[in-house]
Amino acid sequence: MTQNSDILCIGSVLWDVIGRSASHMRQGSDVPGRITRLPGGVAMNIAMTLVRFGMTPTLLTAIGSDPEGDELVHACKRLGMDTTHIYRSQDLPTDRYMAVEGANGLIAAIADAHSLEAAGAKILRPLIHGPLGYENTPFEGQIALDGNLTLDLLEEIAVSPAFARADLRVAPASPGKAERLSPFLKHGRATLYVNLEEAGLLCQREFADSETAARALLDRGALRALVTDGGNSATVASAQAVITQKPPSVLVTRVTGAGDTFMAAHIAAEANGASIDEALTRALHAAATYVSGETPL
Repeated sequence: MTQNSDILCIGSVLWDVIGRSASHMRQGSDVPGRITRLPGGVAMNIAMTLVRFGMTPTLLTAIGSDPEGDELVHACKRLGMDTTHIYRSQDLPTDRYMAVEGANGLIAAIADAHSLEAAGAKILRPLIHGPLGYENTPFEGQIALDGNLTLDLLEEIAVSPAFARADLRVAPASPGKAERLSPFLKHGRATLYVNLEEAGLLCQREFADSETAARALLDRGALRALVTDGGNSATVASAQAVITQKPPSVLVTRVTGAGDTFMAAHIAAEANGASIDEALTRALHAAATYVSGETPL
């Protein structure tokens, strides 16, 4: 692995443009609020939280060679991430994500991750052709992987010898992309981090609670599953144990990035030797702290 790196984060690194308002919103609402632009994307959100927990992530992603891309790479370096192996495209623009959030949660969002999808397997070259790993001497550390990659590429990762010894942690980018994680059910190669809706899409049925959903994912072939259900419950399930906890009750002021925060906090807790129960507790507290963060309006 790259010197001083603790984990690889593979997937979307882009600019988040988020509009937030303290008002309840519906279709057609026009309300006062704040609009921010900051580094985002599932892989980036996970990496930023890992940095806050003292880990050094290496990013594998596609970022354009445009001014927005240069600014984004500089921001990643400043935040404490290894950007050495990012694929810089000469002909693809830097990706963006736009969302609107009200007091009643996420109103709408559009993810423009077309450059990451177009780059495809090029972002994995350091893992297959070195220096991070090779097919005959695969990478053996932790990998956080997001569902913004294409289904074909995720299928390739699920069976590739280059990933055979990695501790794979996988999350969908959104419910709309949850079914892209199906290769990891089929091949039983990863820990899946999903919410209740995403679990239902993967299993093609509806669930009433996180424990039922987590057990169903195991039945479908998952190596391990962590299922969240907002403020109701969260479950970690494997062949060894099934543990369910209720998250702290907080006032929700933001939602974009909450699942990524939960995943990163859980990874960091386990990396620091926490037990199954304690790692889930720490992840839930980190996510609760995140969603209750003050947003000046």
